[in-house]
Amino acid sequence: MTRTKVALVGIGKIALDQHVPALNASPDFELAATISRSGKVDGVPAWTDFATFLTERPDIPVVSLCMPPVPRYAYAEAALLAGRHVMLEKPPGATLAEVHALEAIAKSKGLTLYATWHSRMAHAVAPAKAWLKDKTIRKAHITWREDVRKWHPGQDWVFQPGGMGVFDPGINALSILTEILPRPVHLTKATLEFPSNRQTPIAAQLTFSTNVTADFDWRQEGPQTWDIDIQTDKGQLALRMGGNVLEIDGKPSAGENTIMGEYPALYARMADLVRTGASDVDLAPMVHVADALTLGDRRITDAFDF
Repeated sequence: MTRTKVALVGIGKIALDQHVPALNASPDFELAATISRSGKVDGVPAWTDFATFLTERPDIPVVSLCMPPVPRYAYAEAALLAGRHVMLEKPPGATLAEVHALEAIAKSKGLTLYATWHSRMAHAVAPAKAWLKDKTIRKAHITWREDVRKWHPGQDWVFQPGGMGVFDPGINALSILTEILPRPVHLTKATLEFPSNRQTPIAAQLTFSTNVTADFDWRQEGPQTWDIDIQTDKGQLALRMGGNVLEIDGKPSAGENTIMGEYPALYARMADLVRTGASDVDLAPMVHVADALTLGDRRITDAFDF
């Protein structure tokens, strides 16, 4: 079978660590071009100007955007207007309104727009959702603590307006939460900690309806923590390691037997969407972040530098 050609835009850490290996292993897609100010992939034709690429390579029907959220809208809009299907790295944009605008463009032109949430593809998320389906949630807590210096070394954009700060990883937890809960929740309170020299929070404590809470922190050194603990009327569920390990009543559960990683699963989903002429734009995780930034009680903490 001939693989569909894809252009990858924004050749930084996430592209090289996740997207390129996933595309190289994909039975559906071929990495046929890159667009980046400086990054390249060996053996793949490279452009530095996106408009030039769109003009010169009309044969590439799919564009995957991996740059930070603030500049992403202009690229996504240009790609859709040029008749290309578009896949968005999380979070799908800098604002909710711009993603709604992209969704409208895609619909009007009969194109696929896929707002990806890679953590939803973690191995234990689907079995966790299935187990919770008929349960009543009594209490839930997210603990999502990691080291920004490890995962975003020197990337100042995460602390600039639109970079989302600790919500860049925290939105991964929210993407899982909004996927597995049998009924939606809404934010009621937030406390946000901003370094004195930065524009986005480095830590956040969130309270949602129906006794759901979250603790996000980007200052944790050593072992990292990506846990979701849920108490129900029929037992306790825990997701560990970012949604990859499932525990029921304190005991490991096998869940689904899957060998596909998160990013290969995203590209498999994109292939299905393109084949069926559909889009997938779920903004529930981003709504919670926007609400936190609206409701948040701002606290100033120590200055942060890489």
